Amino acid sequence: MPFVHISLTKGRTEEQLEKLIEEVTKTVSEVAEAPSSSIQVMINEVEIQHWGIAGESVKKRRQRA
Repeated sequence: MPFVHISLTKGRTEEQLEKLIEEVTKTVSEVAEAPSSSIQVMINEVEIQHWGIAGESVKKRRQRA
């Protein structure tokens, strides 16, 4: 039973998250030759101030950009 855990920063719509789950399930099913009914997808949304890249939060990086 494939289990896919996706972590990303907050900011997507419900529709985008539903589409992500659908497309990831479809791709894993095709590549892993697993029935889609056995695939689980978990999305963990993280606040931008809680995600760091190269010693700096995503919030600060976006403010700079």
